[in-house]
Amino acid sequence: MSAAARRALVTGASGFVGAALTRRLLADGWEVHLLLREGSSTAGLPPQGERLRLHRHDGSINQLIDIMRAAAPEAVFHLASLFLATHKPEDVERLINSNLLFSTQLAEAMAACGVRNLVNTGTSWEHYQNADYNPVCLYAATKQAFGALLRYYVEVHGLRVVTLKLFDTYGAGDTRPKVLNLLKRIALEGTSLAMSPGGQLVDLVYIDDVVEAFLMAYAQLADGTQQTPMEEYGVSSGAPLPLRELAALYAQVSGRPLDIDWGGRPYREREVMVPWHGCRGVPGWRPQVGLAQGLALFHQA
Repeated sequence: MSAAARRALVTGASGFVGAALTRRLLADGWEVHLLLREGSSTAGLPPQGERLRLHRHDGSINQLIDIMRAAAPEAVFHLASLFLATHKPEDVERLINSNLLFSTQLAEAMAACGVRNLVNTGTSWEHYQNADYNPVCLYAATKQAFGALLRYYVEVHGLRVVTLKLFDTYGAGDTRPKVLNLLKRIALEGTSLAMSPGGQLVDLVYIDDVVEAFLMAYAQLADGTQQTPMEEYGVSSGAPLPLRELAALYAQVSGRPLDIDWGGRPYREREVMVPWHGCRGVPGWRPQVGLAQGLALFHQA
């Protein structure tokens, strides 16, 4: 099948990584169907057209099956999730609805419509202290739980799944309230910031490399080189560095001093001091954008 004829269904396109993947798929000639919740923003996405179609999900399984049937995708890229580093009791229902209920509805719709190829998104936070499974937080636990549910759809309905467990992602145009945007703000505004002692290792992968990992994961499904029907890989830079060194490199790249009060606040509960390591990467994938280059692109955007 030619690239121009390929169809993808993407969830989570309103997020930073999902939007970048959508733009890349369109650039590569795909027809892209976006599945968004009612009210999700489309800012940062190209306008709808012949090769980009938007579907709003009302929360029901029957409507989702109708959308899946209409889209008839060759592959589903599932990036939608609710991320909370820590949760409150009132957040439990939202986490379950977003990360388990909706995700399972998606797999059920694929099974009902004969769609087999799924590139799923997990998190390195499922592996606190480098354990086979030890969730940093409830968000990470819901990611692992959906992986367990997927086993049913693989065994009974023939889905073929590659799960990419992401580390920290960043890139030009990233406005998420993450540590790099804190550094960028104090660099541009000349303000000060209280931070943890800064000894935790940070594993950053530039957005272009992250998107390439998704496409290479799909290629495994498409060409049949996947070793088992259900594979998982880490998307890691392979070169994590302490937060203090990251801040120093950002100051060097931006040409601006950073006024940081190291130790001005404690490490958070279950801080990831050393990221999951020893994970398998997508076969043939290696990050191409070095950290200094990526930080420059991020700062200049």
